[in-house]
Amino acid sequence: MIEKIILGTYTRRESKGIYTIDLDTEKEELSSLSLAVEENSPTYLAKSKAGNLYTVTSVDGLGGAGAYDKDFHFLNAVTESGAPLCYVAVDETRQLLYGANYHKGEVYVYHLLGDGELKAADSVFHQEATGPHKNQDHAHVHYTDLTPDQRLVVCDLGTDRVYTYDVSENGKLNLVTTFTAEPGTGPRHLVFHPNGQFAYLFGELDSTVRVLSYDKETGDFEELQKISTLPEEFDGENGGAAIRISNDGKFLYASNRGHNSIAVFAVSEDGSHIQNKQIISTEGDFPRDFALDPSNGFVVCANQNTDNLTLYRRHPETGLLELLQKDVYAPECVCVYFDR
Repeated sequence: MIEKIILGTYTRRESKGIYTIDLDTEKEELSSLSLAVEENSPTYLAKSKAGNLYTVTSVDGLGGAGAYDKDFHFLNAVTESGAPLCYVAVDETRQLLYGANYHKGEVYVYHLLGDGELKAADSVFHQEATGPHKNQDHAHVHYTDLTPDQRLVVCDLGTDRVYTYDVSENGKLNLVTTFTAEPGTGPRHLVFHPNGQFAYLFGELDSTVRVLSYDKETGDFEELQKISTLPEEFDGENGGAAIRISNDGKFLYASNRGHNSIAVFAVSEDGSHIQNKQIISTEGDFPRDFALDPSNGFVVCANQNTDNLTLYRRHPETGLLELLQKDVYAPECVCVYFDR
């Protein structure tokens, strides 16, 4: 079976934009890299059920979000002065797109119009105090996505906070509650357990995963556990990056930029506790993103600085990863998106 993967990239050196590549699950290999469309540093991607693709974009020095149809034909872009976004996510129920702007410390909301085009709906700027780390000079929104009960959850690396918002039908945000992590955590991304009762927060700056309980009634998060994604003996520079969970909720995966590895955790049956099972090399430098394929039998990891993808077999019973293929060329890749 051939699974299609869409790759988001920076375009600072070799990359020209958005690429596609095939995963042959029978041959267990990646092949056929192709440039889908030229774009300016499309560093994160999301698709709607209608088949339209939404991306981070920059147009004539203005940053924002761009829209393409299923054949990669450009629809429109909504931009404004300043840096582009770093994360986008689709809300099918309300037909919205959420965007995180790291450099500006802002959350953006866009309407998805009937033809797939985007229209600005709302934005929020975080003004809370920031953390002690050198990278926490001001608010740095890094993640904007839905909770299981259709609220918006936002990670801010600069303020060490996770924000829960209610979202109106017309895309207006209303802050419900805030979780404050330990100073210097640098919340980057999180994923929810399939049961919707727990979330796993990845701290970019302290390389830890925090297990959080989630209260659907109030939108509150509460910390239950903190665990490092690094081996005890490692004392070099590292930044946490992507975090994913298996469909069955039994295993959690997190990538380390610096140590250049993926940490594998077993998740307790109820989701309230995790335990490290494996730390495996990404066979490249700066693994900013990775993804499990739809079958959860494979993992594809993107190494940004060495321009290569690494393919692993994932063992569903143990959760462990096994190297299958490395040094697959993909320029400046920072987003791995399986086209389901």
